[in-house]
Amino acid sequence: MEFQPSELIINKDGSIFHLNILPEDIADDIILVGDPGRVETVAGFFDSVELKKQNREFYTITGKYKNKRISVISTGIGTDNIDIVVNELDALANIDLKTRSPKKEHRTLNLVRIGTSGSLQKHVPVDSVLMSTRSIGFDGLLNFYANRNSISDLEFESAFKKHVSWNELLPSPYVVNASENLIKKFENNSIIKGITISAPGFYGPQGRQLRLKIVDQDINDKIETFEFKGQKITNYEMESSAIFGLSGLLGHNAITLCAIIANRTSKEFSKDYKPVIKNLIQFVLKKIAD
Repeated sequence: MEFQPSELIINKDGSIFHLNILPEDIADDIILVGDPGRVETVAGFFDSVELKKQNREFYTITGKYKNKRISVISTGIGTDNIDIVVNELDALANIDLKTRSPKKEHRTLNLVRIGTSGSLQKHVPVDSVLMSTRSIGFDGLLNFYANRNSISDLEFESAFKKHVSWNELLPSPYVVNASENLIKKFENNSIIKGITISAPGFYGPQGRQLRLKIVDQDINDKIETFEFKGQKITNYEMESSAIFGLSGLLGHNAITLCAIIANRTSKEFSKDYKPVIKNLIQFVLKKIAD
């Protein structure tokens, strides 16, 4: 199989189109952050840096932390950007860019998203850290790919849509799990485990209303009361469903850990979440290096 130039776009220097990096530029362990400014924060803990490259919102730094090679890449906001990032990272790992053909041996990447999130439950307080063990995609991205049902919890999807009386005009939600290996790796008594909704926007898709009203005024109340086999939905963010879904289809491991900066139930917002993010970054780096 040879991927055509219109499908696999390679820059003149041999780098992949959007990320603008070469196959040798990425480590097996990759931290994903939304904010390009947070890339420098993560890399600030590295013992050494070998690479810095940026194109648009995609900023990559690769270096070493305690002799472990790690890359950190900014994705920007949203699952549409994740579609670019995960597909291009997989291409760097598993396609020979010179021959445009799949490599014979599969390379597995470990993708760890560090982000911020808003809680939907009282027991998930502001300034806590939450690990997303599964994600519900309100974005519909995975529905464009074949075999999405093979990695999705169809029973959960059906129960959720029934409970909230899902509007048929909206993309059908999909439910995908994080990597079991990475869940075990990052487990900690101080970290809350939860189920995360990934929304395709910050305002209406997360039930926020300013001057525009939303189609379902009670959506967040319905989400808060939904329960499936003893599990409740804990928070909103905007990337995890695509990271988990695409990684699952492509054979990579993925997990998300977020600082909770708002509680939508109590209407609270963190007074200063930057120390929480900083501590979370250090925790993740130490766990990767173990």
